[in-house]
Amino acid sequence: MDLTQGTEKEKIGRAKKTMLWFAMISMTMTFAGLTSAYVVSSSRPDWLKDFDLPPMLLWSTIAILISSVTIHMAKNAIQKGENKQGMFLLLTTMILGVAFVVFQLQGFSYMTNEFGYNFTGPTSNVVISFIYILVSLHMAHLFSGFIVLLVVVYNHYKQRYGNGQTLGLELGVMFWHFLDFLWVYLFLFFYFVR
Repeated sequence: MDLTQGTEKEKIGRAKKTMLWFAMISMTMTFAGLTSAYVVSSSRPDWLKDFDLPPMLLWSTIAILISSVTIHMAKNAIQKGENKQGMFLLLTTMILGVAFVVFQLQGFSYMTNEFGYNFTGPTSNVVISFIYILVSLHMAHLFSGFIVLLVVVYNHYKQRYGNGQTLGLELGVMFWHFLDFLWVYLFLFFYFVR
C-alpha cells in the first residue's frame, strides 16, 4: 500500500500512528538498555541473589492486565455506538490504572519497611536502585498514559468519536496496551533475572 495515497485525513491518521510507533520503539529501547545494564551489573559481588519481589507487584500486574482488557472493550463499545458502556469501561480502565500505581507505591514501601532497602544512601543496594529506577520510569510513562486516557474520556464525553472518527481513541488504546506490555515485560524480567 502506498502511504502517500488516500485522503488528507487518512494521511494524517497514518502519520500519527507512525509517530506513536516511533515513540513506543524509542521507549522500548530505553527500557532494553536499562534492563541490559541490570543483567551486566548482576555479576557484581554486592548483587542480591535471594531478593524476592514485593507481592504488591503481582497485584499491580493483574490490575494493569485487566485494564488492557477493559480499554479494548471500551474501544469496541464506542465503535459500536454503545456510548454508556464505553464510558463505564474507560472509567474502569482509569480506576485500574490508579490501582496499579497504588500497588506500585505499596511495593516501594514494602521494600523499605520489610527489607530495609532505600533507593539511595547506606541502606540502598544496586538491585533495589535498578528496580526503583525502572519502576519509576514506567510510572512516569504511565502518567502520560493517564493524560491520554483523560483526553479520550473527555472526547468521548463530548461525543467526538463516531462515524468512523475514532483515531484519537485508537491511538490512546494503542499507547495504553503498550504501557501494559512494557510493565509485564519488566515484571517478568525482575521475576526471572536474578
